[in-house]
Amino acid sequence: MLSTAEIGIDLGTANILIYSKSKGVVLNEPSVVAIDLNTKNVVAVGSEAKEMVGKTPQNIVPIRPLKDGVIADYDVTAQMLKELLKKVSKKMGLSMRKPTVVVCTPSGSTSVERRAIHNAVSSYGAKQVHLIEEPVAAAIGADLPVDEPIANVIVDIGGGTSEVGIISFGGVVSCNSIRSGGDKMDEEIINYIRKKYNILIGERTAENIKMEIGHADEDHAEESMEVRGRDMVSGLPKTVSVSSKEVYSALKESLEQILETIRATLENCPPELSGDIVDRGIVLTGGGSQLNGLQDWLADEIIVPVHIAPNPLESVAIGTGRSLKMISKLQKAAK
Repeated sequence: MLSTAEIGIDLGTANILIYSKSKGVVLNEPSVVAIDLNTKNVVAVGSEAKEMVGKTPQNIVPIRPLKDGVIADYDVTAQMLKELLKKVSKKMGLSMRKPTVVVCTPSGSTSVERRAIHNAVSSYGAKQVHLIEEPVAAAIGADLPVDEPIANVIVDIGGGTSEVGIISFGGVVSCNSIRSGGDKMDEEIINYIRKKYNILIGERTAENIKMEIGHADEDHAEESMEVRGRDMVSGLPKTVSVSSKEVYSALKESLEQILETIRATLENCPPELSGDIVDRGIVLTGGGSQLNGLQDWLADEIIVPVHIAPNPLESVAIGTGRSLKMISKLQKAAK
């Protein structure tokens, strides 16, 4: 058993990943907590709690305590972290006594939001807590040479935020963050189906539609999918067939916002680094990067090569854990 564990935490709006130096990614669970309103006790966390979304009695409420990549409900986040770290120490036999923890924060987060993340992790009894910016963590996890004087462009499309960062010499040269990501896309799909078909669907159904038939490119082979929801007129369950072209029109605005953010970040790039970007291109990470056709659509729009990280979902967590080795260098660059 390790006396002090070294762990990296990717506190995502949609998923929490915990990376251990010795075992790799040891936990990947949805950032959802189910709470009993009568006793204020945690009933379930992670996957179990996500299964309950939209299906619980009135006294049990599934909460997502992180909004737009930052903590919206401090106490619930602290409880969720506690439960998940307990799970990890049981499952992996890792001693979680006074771990050294690196947590990533969105690049646009305020000092108050960073302090909340720091305190939530410290309350578990961490020996040291380091904060690292999400684009830097994503770039390290995607195996990019972040400490060399080369432009590494990372586009991290998460659940709550999309981050675009240009990293060189271990620090962020230019970055932009928008509070729009996978969750916003799900919302757009819910709104579209409500307006067009007068049917109300849940978040999980919207996420399934996005993953099955969501496309970033308008010119794709059309597919369709049966969608079940509640008819808003009669109140009865109803099934409709939704096409991928309709889903595209629902997602179009969110995708345009992400493209604008990439363009704005590249415009602020020093000319010396722009040459590197033409050769090396940009790297996509995060769950949102797995949207069908996103890679080709972006490559056509910004006319530079676009690559997807080896495992986009885990890049930030892996980078957070790996950054322990280079934390002092990164903190110098951040000052």
